Amino acid sequence: MITVTDAAAIKVKQLLDQEDDESLALRVAVRPGGCSGFSYEMFFDGEVATEDEATEHGGVKVIVDPTSAQLLVGATLDYKDGLQQTGFSIDNPNAQRSCGCGQSFS
Repeated sequence: MITVTDAAAIKVKQLLDQEDDESLALRVAVRPGGCSGFSYEMFFDGEVATEDEATEHGGVKVIVDPTSAQLLVGATLDYKDGLQQTGFSIDNPNAQRSCGCGQSFS
């Protein structure tokens, strides 16, 4: 399952606090599409299916569906806030190639 860095957990926690809904968790998913074959999705979700995998990182609950979990084994979600790069990124050792935008892989 995906690992969440401290920086990403802090940012997600800030965003969740703004939502003011304690039932929400961060859902990370892999969907068919994008210019390289698969694309990442991240959104807040209040529904957890029984087959979903759930972990907690830095006070943030992270849920992943079983199909996405297979593609995210060993992956890391990070957050950067700097001049060169700002935003979330996923470093996925399962990706054989990725596109220039960094949002899709195969």
